[in-house]
Amino acid sequence: MAKTSFRCGTVAIVGRPNVGKSTLMNGLIGQKISITSPKPQTTRHRIHGILTLDDAQLVFVDTPGIHLNGGKALNRVMNRTASSALDGVDVIMMLVEAGRFTDEDARVAQLIQHARAPVVLVINKVDKIQPREKLLPYLAMLGEKVQFTESLPISAYDKKHIPLVIKALTKYLPEGEPMFDEDMVTDASSRFLAAEMVREKLMRKLDKELPYGLTVEIEKYEVTPERVLIDALILVEREGQKRIVIGDGGSMLKAVGSEARQDLMRMLDMRVHLQLWVKVKDNWSDDERALASLGYQ
Repeated sequence: MAKTSFRCGTVAIVGRPNVGKSTLMNGLIGQKISITSPKPQTTRHRIHGILTLDDAQLVFVDTPGIHLNGGKALNRVMNRTASSALDGVDVIMMLVEAGRFTDEDARVAQLIQHARAPVVLVINKVDKIQPREKLLPYLAMLGEKVQFTESLPISAYDKKHIPLVIKALTKYLPEGEPMFDEDMVTDASSRFLAAEMVREKLMRKLDKELPYGLTVEIEKYEVTPERVLIDALILVEREGQKRIVIGDGGSMLKAVGSEARQDLMRMLDMRVHLQLWVKVKDNWSDDERALASLGYQ
């Protein structure tokens, strides 16, 4: 029989690209689950982060940013991934940036109109609006643009707001037993997280459009008593991109590998041996079959 005092449910985090969804989820969980970078479309997959408290378990669903440009097949897949996350969740948390409301924000607001779950509108980066009275007309505008049940002004980088967000979301969750063991923080595989860690370093280090033309595939993931052995393949779309990713004398590849290995050792709490290769796969980001084989669903 379910504990009547315990609540458990799913919370979809939605918003336009680069609004801070992954940063907020990592803050709510208390550790890094989703990769982050200043570039839009860093998150490409639907990722679950699990927070278990004494009286509740919140299963956050971090999603790609919803954008207007259909573009390549990869963009369309990411939009479908984000939109489908609204189906069957218990709460929707829409994230916007204080003082801004773009056409992409409006598209997200349009999508959540048809959702049955309550919507908690989280207004991020309110610390950048000074004096605070300047927020009032912006909040009034949001009331006309977005159909929400409750709104919360926060700064994702200020940890004092985290308990307020958790409390607001928890009250909308149904009563029931936890879906996951209390020590789990994600249901993503270590193999998947390893690929994401490598891709994050590439997103942060490479300029302009190149990060959007690459992906990472794990070819070997082997756990031994002493260490984890990981072989990762970085796929790019053109020969020129391959040269940039490798860098002069392999400098870029070495820097990416070193930083990713440090993150993986912290995450896995084990020594990690990470090897990286780069390969050209023509037009992979606009090929539905290639995307499916690479885990983009």
